[in-house]
Parts: sequence; C-alpha cells; structure tokens
Amino acid sequence: MRFTQESLIEAYTKLGWDIVNDDLHVEIGGVSTSGINQTEGANPKWAPPYGEVRYQDDAFIVIKNRSRNPFVPSKPNQEENK
Repeated sequence: MRFTQESLIEAYTKLGWDIVNDDLHVEIGGVSTSGINQTEGANPKWAPPYGEVRYQDDAFIVIKNRSRNPFVPSKPNQEENK
C-alpha cells in the first residue's frame, strides 16, 4: 500500500484505533547511536562522537498505540518460591 493520508486513516480504522483518544507515538527504527566515548582513547578519525545518532538507509517509521499495549510485569517463578 502506497502511503497517503487516506491509507493511514484506513490502517487506523482496520486496527480499531481511536486517533483522537488513543496514546499514539511515532518513533524511528533502524538507527544506531555511538557508544564510544572519545575520552577513552578512541581514534576521532574513525569513531563518531559519543551519542551521535545515525539513520540507516533502510530506517523505518513505527506508530505505537501505547493505549493498547498495557504493561504487564513478569511474575516470579513459583518453583523457586517454594
């Protein structure tokens, strides 16, 4: 499906999402963040600055509906508690 505003509204409708009242977040996937600190002796010629975000050529957009993704904590293993 080619992206248009109509195709986005159609997708929301198919999923049963409420565009006005649901907690929707737009995020970007396919990124990398440099974790090399220059003060640790990294070569500045090859290592990007610490914390620099780079987007991959095949990066993608994610629309999350946090209203429909309830947080459910894991439960302790019952066998270990006996």
